[in-house]
Amino acid sequence: MTPLAAAAASPGGGSLSILILALPVVVLLWLMFTQRRRAKAVTEAQSSLTVGDEVMAAAGIYGRVAQLDGDVVHLEVAPGVVVRVSRRAVVPPEPTRAARQDPTDADGPGESA
Repeated sequence: MTPLAAAAASPGGGSLSILILALPVVVLLWLMFTQRRRAKAVTEAQSSLTVGDEVMAAAGIYGRVAQLDGDVVHLEVAPGVVVRVSRRAVVPPEPTRAARQDPTDADGPGESA
């Protein structure tokens, strides 16, 4: 008897094999949807850039948006130093932990109840 015939003949073996085959498909779908959500958030952030925003270029250069020219962003990386980069290469940096904290929180760091 072949292994395939033995698995088909065993009771309850079919549901386990379906689960084993379906699990990678579910993981791939989950990865695809989370990647799409991240890409949408980056696109929205790039389209909402305004002059004065602190941003990071894809090369890791931090700067402040000095001017917007369509698909070109002029970043001021130092006083008087302006670099032109593509809008698609600019992403607002992740908010720091302190910025994500609720400012109305009475128990701030260093304070104990």
